[in-house]
Amino acid sequence: MRRYFEFAVAVVLISVLGLVLLRALDGIRGQLEEAAFQGDVAAIRMGLIEVVAHREAFGGVLPKSENPIDWVANRPASYVGELNRAPEQKTVWYFDRQTRTLVYVFRDGHRARFRLSRDVNVDSQRAVVAGVGLLRLEDQQK
Repeated sequence: MRRYFEFAVAVVLISVLGLVLLRALDGIRGQLEEAAFQGDVAAIRMGLIEVVAHREAFGGVLPKSENPIDWVANRPASYVGELNRAPEQKTVWYFDRQTRTLVYVFRDGHRARFRLSRDVNVDSQRAVVAGVGLLRLEDQQK
């Protein structure tokens, strides 16, 4: 009888530790998604800077598109294109034709939105060259 009791205690302890581990892993998953998202944003901003710097050095015109993804050489792997409404998928990038914003849909459903800036007077934003930059708008909750 004592062995059954010890076995039950061991099972309960392992179960509790498993639940704690699962919660910790869920938190880490959110942090990993945020890190990947921030990496994509940084890559897009650097691509925009590269296009503007090339134009400043060698002349030419900037792309006419309001979709920042059309400006950069490397698209995020999860970019699904230009859409008229939000996709059902999570953890994807898309360009919203209606609002003319670049949107990332997080796993929890909230959306980070960005707009391409062409305003020469913008001087307080990060990664803005000659008025061109990727400006973050207010996030949309589920």
